[in-house]
Amino acid sequence: MCLWIAPPAFCAGGAWYNRQRGDTIIWHDYHAATKHTPESLRRSRHFLDWANMPDPFRHYAGTPLIDLPAHPKQSGDWIDFLSGLLFYSASISATKQTISGQRYALRVNPSSGNLHPTEFHLACPNGLYHYRVSSHMLEQRAAGDYGALRFLLTSIAWREAWKYQSRAYRYCLHDVGHAWQSLALAAQAMGCVTAAVGHFDDDDLARFYGLAEDEWPMLELKIRTGAPAFPYAGNRAWFGGTPNRLSAEVIRYPLIEEMQAATKTLTGWQAEAPTAPVAAHLNYQEIARRRRSALDFRGGDQTIGLNQLLTLLSFAASSLDADFAAEQFIQLYLYDHRVRDLAPGLYRYWADGTRLELLKSGDQRVTAAALSLGQDLAGNSCVTFSMLGNLERAGELHGDRGYRYVHYQAGAIGQRLYLAAESQGFQSTGIGAFFDDSVQEYLGIAPESGRHVVYHFACGYAVEDNRLVTTDQELLDLD
Repeated sequence: MCLWIAPPAFCAGGAWYNRQRGDTIIWHDYHAATKHTPESLRRSRHFLDWANMPDPFRHYAGTPLIDLPAHPKQSGDWIDFLSGLLFYSASISATKQTISGQRYALRVNPSSGNLHPTEFHLACPNGLYHYRVSSHMLEQRAAGDYGALRFLLTSIAWREAWKYQSRAYRYCLHDVGHAWQSLALAAQAMGCVTAAVGHFDDDDLARFYGLAEDEWPMLELKIRTGAPAFPYAGNRAWFGGTPNRLSAEVIRYPLIEEMQAATKTLTGWQAEAPTAPVAAHLNYQEIARRRRSALDFRGGDQTIGLNQLLTLLSFAASSLDADFAAEQFIQLYLYDHRVRDLAPGLYRYWADGTRLELLKSGDQRVTAAALSLGQDLAGNSCVTFSMLGNLERAGELHGDRGYRYVHYQAGAIGQRLYLAAESQGFQSTGIGAFFDDSVQEYLGIAPESGRHVVYHFACGYAVEDNRLVTTDQELLDLD
């Protein structure tokens, strides 16, 4: 996923601090304070402190380890099942090597800047576990019966804030949405029915899983049917383990901490939405392992067909299985650069009637790139999307916690676009950096509408990355 280094986030004179903290509209302040503008980029003095870069892998040292099979089979065994589920949703899928010889990992689930703030925990009838991504293992943090199988996605905001500062919270939420769909679609491809839960008491859940202080519980995914039988564990025993230290120094970002605290308040309730099936044409396991974030697109005269675009849109717009997804908060706008049988232009997608409404005709390549902080890939793609989130409506239903849900939905749609593009022979990338107000002005979105741009996404034919050196599972151990 391609992102720009964020500038320091603040409003002139620190005006955002003046709002009363007792209400549930803190998201307004955070969103306004973390917008990109030409002025905010010019005043940025942020640099990357490579010596203090956070470790991308979390370990809980001192716990019993379960080595998951490197090439999982659908044997009906619970370990094989969990190995397959995590192998096709969260594991390392490839490595890249720099000119200097440094090697770093790519994962099945994408992440902003490849920084991976999201951690995977699970509870099941024989214990609590944390997924050690670096070596495809389970760390058993507790034994005993902890109920039906469910996963908890947590976020370590510092991993993103190291690079993107206060805007990083947005990207953490996107990443949770991507991880959610990566896990849910892998489970459904294995015959399971899943449901996501965003409505819970954060502190209670953090205590239940024994999370490290720097991990925040963000989303649960229940495996409602299809999981194998787990051996009964008997009495509970707590192992815990010691979380590794990710950096020598953790820099605090008050905007992030305040926004996270505000979103912990539970407001409203939505019934669970129906579970969405995996698109029938996807060979999920192969597509999931092959998926990469494009660094740029080739441009030129290569096109995608209108039917391919409609496949992207159909899969992206299908219902999401979550207790906060009874309403769809995201609307897609698209900059059509090279889609056969569709005139270049700016379109709005109406999912209810599967309609494309032409808003502006003509070449959109320069505009799409300029709005995405001058990133050429937004203009070199075949099609680029702006996702507009109805933050006001989400706030009415869920208070500040609705800010999470809008970004989760955006990330989930992005993950579906990744997989649908890959299944049709082209690639994608998420773009978290854009000039917020300029995008909305160009799209004709009035500030008082309550809708805000929350994510950009581009699809096309990726430029080959010759740093990609392997997809061998045997190279997983990067501890």
